[in-house]
Amino acid sequence: MGENTMIVPKLEVEGIVFPPVVCPPGSSKTLFLGGAGRRGMEIGGKFITFTAIGVYLEDAAVDVLAGKWKGKTADELAGNVDFYREIVAGPFEKFTKVTMVLPLTGEQYSEKVTENCVAHWKASGVYTENEAAAVKKFKEIFKAETFPPGASILFTHSPSGSLTIGFSKDGSIPTIGVEVVDNKALSDAILESIIGEHGVSPAAKQSLAFRVSEILEDARKEEMLAKEPIAISV
Repeated sequence: MGENTMIVPKLEVEGIVFPPVVCPPGSSKTLFLGGAGRRGMEIGGKFITFTAIGVYLEDAAVDVLAGKWKGKTADELAGNVDFYREIVAGPFEKFTKVTMVLPLTGEQYSEKVTENCVAHWKASGVYTENEAAAVKKFKEIFKAETFPPGASILFTHSPSGSLTIGFSKDGSIPTIGVEVVDNKALSDAILESIIGEHGVSPAAKQSLAFRVSEILEDARKEEMLAKEPIAISV
């Protein structure tokens, strides 16, 4: 699968449009929209949406995921934690766009995210000084930020493990991030917190499973057509 070849439709979540492709902050690559969904909770019998989240993948993800997941239905993918783990840990670039539906401060966001990350690391026995330093830097980056409705937090997850953080107040995607945190555990944990086993956006997970299943099926059909012998009339 060549670079920038994926053609997928845009998605709209709570009136927020996620375009089919983006070039993330700090990246020279164009990533396609893997899936998008809302994050929220039920309060007083009504579901309140806090954010809309889009997850983008590098084209190389298709070949990587096809090895194990080609031919699986969307429901089969959605019900398998290993599918999402392979996306999180995969050797390809990922981009996460978190857009506010309700206002949020940077301090509120970073506290909640890092609290979950640290709890997971400690339970897994992988919390070291490097992770502690990354968490401290992460909190500092967000400390003075405020995010009104429509503003976005942008994460570019590099295969090398670096996490580029960007901010947007108007829905645009800046070419350069505000800061880079070189810690693979944190980069993976951010995405894991959204689409992992206990991910905060079941809707984004379902969307990702549905769209990737379709993409892999299309790729499988293309592969079969390419292998079919060409009939030559005489």
